[in-house]
Amino acid sequence: QVQLVESGGGLVQAGGSLRLSCAASALTFSSYTMGWFRQAPGKEREFVAAISWNGGYTYYTDSVKGRFTISRDNAKNTVYLQMNSLKPEDTAVYYCAASESRYYFPERGMDYWGEGTLVTVSS
Repeated sequence: QVQLVESGGGLVQAGGSLRLSCAASALTFSSYTMGWFRQAPGKEREFVAAISWNGGYTYYTDSVKGRFTISRDNAKNTVYLQMNSLKPEDTAVYYCAASESRYYFPERGMDYWGEGTLVTVSS
């Protein structure tokens, strides 16, 4: 079955950086839109970033634009989220997700989800 395994989370001070990775298996990775979502304590899960099947299009929520960068390596079946200038409000469990659509459509939703990795930003 499809597996999405996140890694790279941890504890970092405000202003620091982290790079999340998500390794995918049992899917035709290069045909999927990949995304990152997060859920902070007591809040609903929210969209962070997405990247189209060939990396040609990227999508970001406003609060991370200019600080986070999503990328993918189709040869390695891996998607990344480079997070710079981290803020305490970025603290959350970060989830990797895959959509069978080649482009990101928020109303469509995602088809597969990882288990998440915790990012904690201290002030």
